[in-house]
Amino acid sequence: MAEFIECNTDLHLHGLYSGGVSSKMIPRVIGEQAPLKGIQLLGTSDILNARWMKLVREQLRPSDGGLLEHENGTKFILQTEVEDNRRVHHIILIPDFSKAEELREIFKTKCKDIDTDGRPKIWLNAEEITEICVNAGCLVGFAHAFTPYFGLFSKFNSYKECYGSQWKNIHFLELGLSADTTMADRISELHDLTFTSNSDAHSPWPNKMGREFNRLKLKEISFSEVEKALKRENGRQCVLNVGFNPKEGKYHKTRCTGCLSFYEPEQAIKFKWKCPECGKSIKKGVDFRIEELADLKGGIHPEHRPKYIHIIPLSEIIALALNVKNVYSAKVQEVWKDFIDRFDCEIKVLLDVDVDELKAVDAVVAEYIRYFRDDKIGYIPGGAGVYGKLLPPGKKPEIKIYRGVQKGISDFLGK
Repeated sequence: MAEFIECNTDLHLHGLYSGGVSSKMIPRVIGEQAPLKGIQLLGTSDILNARWMKLVREQLRPSDGGLLEHENGTKFILQTEVEDNRRVHHIILIPDFSKAEELREIFKTKCKDIDTDGRPKIWLNAEEITEICVNAGCLVGFAHAFTPYFGLFSKFNSYKECYGSQWKNIHFLELGLSADTTMADRISELHDLTFTSNSDAHSPWPNKMGREFNRLKLKEISFSEVEKALKRENGRQCVLNVGFNPKEGKYHKTRCTGCLSFYEPEQAIKFKWKCPECGKSIKKGVDFRIEELADLKGGIHPEHRPKYIHIIPLSEIIALALNVKNVYSAKVQEVWKDFIDRFDCEIKVLLDVDVDELKAVDAVVAEYIRYFRDDKIGYIPGGAGVYGKLLPPGKKPEIKIYRGVQKGISDFLGK
């Protein structure tokens, strides 16, 4: 009988026909870059779009278990993200092309942009979409669960309310960049679900693709095994979630969308979510949204919940260590390549290789990787659609918080 294997997976990406996506985000390039990150299984992204489906068929080859494969062996599972009539986003994993075509034929009667956008808007509710998908043998979970605009919890207080009679067919959710396991498990109704941490990447480069990933325990890499892992059946399961420190996410803290002032939640409520300084809207942070929904204290997890490791893309650590602003600069990319040439992939460099071995490539960067592992990297937190900013250990700059008062980052984050 086959032994279990562990597979690094990123189950949510977008192709070049989605809005705001790099022209380099094509199947061939995605597959080329995946081993450099250390990812073995990726979502195809946007598979209901006819142009993208054609490109996927041309650039990837069929593999066992309903999957596709790049010539280097990287596997792909058929995947798309859709928006429902309440503007909630859902991830759909599909067992084979025949089922993708089946979904496409049904959804295109309820959709005006199925071939003009990679992420189509389906004029059905979540319950109706899920019923159609489950009848086709697909898996459905909700994307970036807590983020404003398109996260389920920006519209609903319960995922069961969103999915109606189909809630029992929902087995996984995606945490999103601004939340982690500790935050999400404060909501007890989520304890039955498998948490996934995916990149939602719009670019194939390793600082975007695989910036959040899952490690699944499987017998083999196939659709049916992924399904069992997400449902936690017969020993298959997610054994590790890896993702951003939520402070680096774009929506972690409550913040003005105009002047980017940070607000304590009670202030934002007082001003009816409109900034008194610039008049723009104040966007509720994920940390506050979870506080509203939470019925448990932090640190309480179901027995099946795996460890969550905070990660920082290697190019960001290199840029911070070398005091270079642009992660795509020639200097940063040269050092990044030296690490990959020596240690095979970014995940090994970040999580596995001894720091003393890393020093053979660059001693300064190796020391910053040690800081990262010891959680000594600081942050200006993200909010209102702006990513958080990394800070060298010990640096505590002032940040703009409403009242015209400049407070230290430790004061703000301590609340």
